[in-house]
Amino acid sequence: MELNRFHPVSEAVVPVTDCPRPRFPVIDFHTHCGKMLLGENYRSVYDTEDYARRLLEYGVVKAVNLDGFYGEDLEEMNRKIEGFEQTFLNFMWVDTEHFEEPDFPDRAKRQIRECYAKGCCGIKMWKDLSLYRKDSGGKPIRTDDPRLNVIYETAAELGIPVLMHIGDPVAFFKPKNETNERYEELSANPDWEFSDRSRFLSFEELMEMQENTVRSHPDTTFVIAHVGSYAENLGWVGGQLSKYPNLYVDIAARLAELGRVPYSARRFFTAYQDRILFGTDSTPVTLGAHPVYYRCLETEDEYFSYEPEGEVPGQGRWSIYGLFLEDEVLRKVYYKNACRLLHLDAEAFEEEFYE
Repeated sequence: MELNRFHPVSEAVVPVTDCPRPRFPVIDFHTHCGKMLLGENYRSVYDTEDYARRLLEYGVVKAVNLDGFYGEDLEEMNRKIEGFEQTFLNFMWVDTEHFEEPDFPDRAKRQIRECYAKGCCGIKMWKDLSLYRKDSGGKPIRTDDPRLNVIYETAAELGIPVLMHIGDPVAFFKPKNETNERYEELSANPDWEFSDRSRFLSFEELMEMQENTVRSHPDTTFVIAHVGSYAENLGWVGGQLSKYPNLYVDIAARLAELGRVPYSARRFFTAYQDRILFGTDSTPVTLGAHPVYYRCLETEDEYFSYEPEGEVPGQGRWSIYGLFLEDEVLRKVYYKNACRLLHLDAEAFEEEFYE
């Protein structure tokens, strides 16, 4: 039998808690409603009213859409969410195509302010900068390049966060062999392997670059996606959070990592409860994971799948455990921390949910 057909069913008899809705209202700080994951014709892929209704069924009152982009793309995104601006909050992108030109600072600042005036409440920066794109000298474009400082400085002036996705799972930067715990995932997605040092920065270089960026701009609030790019090493992420008060992390697409180390994950959430944001990395056509997140964060359940029921684990062949977080920690992770970054009234947010 081929390994990809092997899908064992656990015989362990353990409690099963159904968590269709969260204990408290949720702001999903990491979603994609536009062309990044859904393609250029995303407007025809889903109905906005139906999407908002389904989110609310899962207890998600607001969702941060990281696909705002800029220019006509932003105009199109705003048309798509028209009438549901209270549910969907856009983060803009910045056009860095000409970042080496002398007028880039003025152009970038003007673009950020224009997007802000059109409702964007944060900036998204993706891993394409440092993993795929090169400058005129053929070198990777680093997020700590001084020529990009205008982005962080303008965000600080406007009081909006910068959400950065810099690194992928550390196993993606190692050879795809019999020791790589993501072997099946990399086999299914060969473009996700970054082990070739002649083509890609190393994971260590990316983490150094990430820290340089956060340290160099103490007045800018950074949200590093996917548990600070290093969910496999909560001790390291905790050290970063301890050193840099302007740093936050989201937990999007990292339940597989958090739930397999429940003791250290629970300590991590408790210690840094003011700096962790709920997120799923979901789209309107990939809903279904929210109840698994709630089960992991809220319950004491043991040894269950981090994928929706019936699906083969996509990130690694292991199961996860519940963290049974305290109520106040849950409130902060689910919505209070997000309210602070988005300048929303947290008390009014919860009261409105329960009306």
